[in-house]
Amino acid sequence: MFKSIFSKYVSAFMLIIILSFAVVVVTTVSVVGNYATAAKKDGMDNCASLASAYVDAVMRSADGEGLERVMDRDREKITDALTKSSFGLDRVTMLVCDKDGKILLVSGDSDKIDSSLMLPQELTDRLASEGRASGIGVGKGALGNMKLSEAVALVDENGEIYGSVVACSDSLMIGELLNVIIRIVSGSILWVLLAALIAVYFISERVIAPLREISSAAKKFASGKFDVRVPVRGSDEVAELAATFNNMAESLDHYDDMRNSFMSNVSHDLRSPMTSISGFIDGILDGVIPPEQHTYYLQVVSSEIKRLSRLVNSLLDLSRIQAGERKFTPMPFDICETSRQILISFEQKIDAKRLEVEFECEEERMIALADPDSIYQVLYNLCDNAVKFASEGGLLAIRVKHAKGKKISVEVFNEGQGIAPSDVNLVFERFYKSDKSRGLNKNGAGLGLFISKTIIDAQDGEIWVESEYGKNCCFGFTIASE
Repeated sequence: MFKSIFSKYVSAFMLIIILSFAVVVVTTVSVVGNYATAAKKDGMDNCASLASAYVDAVMRSADGEGLERVMDRDREKITDALTKSSFGLDRVTMLVCDKDGKILLVSGDSDKIDSSLMLPQELTDRLASEGRASGIGVGKGALGNMKLSEAVALVDENGEIYGSVVACSDSLMIGELLNVIIRIVSGSILWVLLAALIAVYFISERVIAPLREISSAAKKFASGKFDVRVPVRGSDEVAELAATFNNMAESLDHYDDMRNSFMSNVSHDLRSPMTSISGFIDGILDGVIPPEQHTYYLQVVSSEIKRLSRLVNSLLDLSRIQAGERKFTPMPFDICETSRQILISFEQKIDAKRLEVEFECEEERMIALADPDSIYQVLYNLCDNAVKFASEGGLLAIRVKHAKGKKISVEVFNEGQGIAPSDVNLVFERFYKSDKSRGLNKNGAGLGLFISKTIIDAQDGEIWVESEYGKNCCFGFTIASE
């Protein structure tokens, strides 16, 4: 039970509706009951006043006869008058009593009144002191079955009380009105429940259908099919979930391609130098390579071994960064001085290509707050790429300046072939190389820029690239300043 969203929705809606109507019924009954009771009390008070006036008029014309004798003699006429005075009031009984509270006449439902009992003493005392009494003594004596009472004293010409007229009722509310209210509310509940059931069905189906599609697609993902997409309908939260799911699917598909590319590239970058090393060593051992060329080919073997070492070190470095094992400790250092040192370290390569060098720093000393060794690694890698891909006799520039948000911006610019527009968004991916055949730039493993981005991201910086294909390229990053 309650396993499906539909059953949960229906149960919740039904419970809320029933509780809401229950509150409405209770509130309505209370308000209507209070109003009906107040209206009934007013009506009973008027009825008692009219009846007392009638009885008093009869007594004044009775030439001094006592109340009990007049009641016995004119019982039918007085009963009829009292009945008429209570017309329109639900379940009202009229009583005529003497001054001591003895019941002399009953008009209305006489079965509710025990005529052998007296009026409660507190009622007769209130009449004697105030001449009127409201709601006094109900549930006691002759009024044992009553819930409301309105009593008016009968006073003679000398101001002496000689009796009383009491209007009483065993019902606090107008039952017929309440029955109508309950019937109306009950009918409303049924119609609202039916409408809610239909609405919940369509609403839940609107939510559940895309969820079923997403669940089905997720199961296909589990089996390795990342090309599945779910339809996006509308612009609500469910549609947003479907769109997010599709974005995730595209990312998974992209990462699957990246994983395959990663394995292919690693295999290529490991296999190529190992094949070269094995071939040259076998050539030397078999005597295919003459002794006078041994030194040359051993230098090639040494170069390939260093290439393998760089690849392995890059992979290990990347693994440590992503596993969180390499910690970056921010400390103040002069980024301008670091840039100068790196630029000087490339002096031979710069001279070999006859590059024109520009170095711009906004201030003599600019203190950055970052991990010095990792920033040195990033800047060295960017400069190495800039020199490597700069055109013969072209411009190489390093620019250090202040940036927004208490940051320092470092840019490395070179004139050369640049990066194709289709490759600009890929340069920071693992094993990216602009040479798709991987035959030209054999020294690089395609991990440097990815590691650089990982380092900068880990220190809340930003790294970017701008390139005008065929003319120039500029890499830049930001780090925090002190």
